[in-house]
Amino acid sequence: MAANNENPIDTIVAPLTPPGVGGVGILRLSGPNAESLLSRFFSPSRPTTRLSSYRLYHGRMIGTQGEIIDEVLAVVMRQPHSYTREDVAEVHCHGGRQVMRRILDLFIDAGGRLARPGEFTERAFLNGRIDLAQAEAVMDVIHAASDRAREVAVGQLEGKLSAVVYQIRAKVVELLAFVESHIDFPDEDIDFPSRSFLEQNAQKLMVQIDHLLSTFDSGRTLREGLSLLIIGKPNVGKSSLMNALLGEARAIVTSTAGTTRDTIEENLLLAGIPLRLIDSAGIRETSDPVESEGVLRAKKIAAFADLILLVVDGSAPLDDDDLLAADVCRGRKTLLVVNKADRPALCSVDELSSLPQVSVSAQTGQGFDALQEMVVELCLPSVSNDFSESILISDRRHRESLVRSLDYLKQFMEAFHQEASPEILALELRGVLAALGEITGETAPDEILETIFSRFCIGK
Repeated sequence: MAANNENPIDTIVAPLTPPGVGGVGILRLSGPNAESLLSRFFSPSRPTTRLSSYRLYHGRMIGTQGEIIDEVLAVVMRQPHSYTREDVAEVHCHGGRQVMRRILDLFIDAGGRLARPGEFTERAFLNGRIDLAQAEAVMDVIHAASDRAREVAVGQLEGKLSAVVYQIRAKVVELLAFVESHIDFPDEDIDFPSRSFLEQNAQKLMVQIDHLLSTFDSGRTLREGLSLLIIGKPNVGKSSLMNALLGEARAIVTSTAGTTRDTIEENLLLAGIPLRLIDSAGIRETSDPVESEGVLRAKKIAAFADLILLVVDGSAPLDDDDLLAADVCRGRKTLLVVNKADRPALCSVDELSSLPQVSVSAQTGQGFDALQEMVVELCLPSVSNDFSESILISDRRHRESLVRSLDYLKQFMEAFHQEASPEILALELRGVLAALGEITGETAPDEILETIFSRFCIGK
């Protein structure tokens, strides 16, 4: 990469395991001198002339003064059958800070270089083992906050998203070849593609890209999680609902109105969706300056929450404070939660009938399965339950590239209907290819690559 000063054929080294004390620590080397650096300090228990690839060897790491540093296992993975498609070596030692630091210093003092964040995966990309979308999926797998998010990330790591992008690009290349043949050989006896051929195929591509874009909200939800705000007037059971969802007494519950003065936030998984659950101050007209500030903060959060749970007391009629809380939710995605279903129903929600609703009891757990189903339905409307078979886009960079490719196709169609020259049509199709190529890395500029890999952890 142009922005990096390091020699791309340096042998790099970094710990794979996180800092701290553990039973096992792993260090990895990659580059032309990986095996020789390992052999310099590793003494196998059974002498051998050369370590076989992909075989773990027991032995000891020996320092420059002949001292034993640690009892270890070592492995060599020769190119091109390695993570980076370079010679790779690993040392599996005890996971103490001093042991790891001492072995790392040995390799660096002998000519290895400490790897930058993401440099192993960057080399895998630059050496053609994975494309850019697959490289990005590595960190998505590591940071997956739910099993469903992991399934989507693993699918991208296996190349499911890339396969669709390559398929679309191949069809665009086919269209471009037809158009450019008319440009390059205008006097030859080559039939220009029929209007219906170009129009139908471009339309199919637009539909396919538009379908991918439609999965972004669901993919982003699984990847980044949702902010779920619980809102309502005092004493409707907001804090009880939060505690029931968390399975612990996180929020204080009393019969005194205004107990919750500020927002309380906790993370949880609900039906496989990572959530940031926010309990807010009760919405009502009040002269208490502290309580008023809590209400103001709840209103601000409501403007940005992904989903609002508007809680009302099902055992009491709606009043002005309920309607005031409902007004805060206006224009936002909202689920009406009628709480206290274990008591006689006295609440008529006709004034809020436009909202999807569910009845629950925060005390008994009644209706919580239905609550989860409604949250999933509202937050992941476009995705089936079988996420392992779904191709979702979850990265904003991918979405932006797809949006630009769709825009170029729309411009191609507009130029086509205006009977523009083949040169103009070809220019728009090349724009589609460039935008799609940024997803898989063929056309991604150096600054994008540097930004992506700088977000990785050291050792990956």
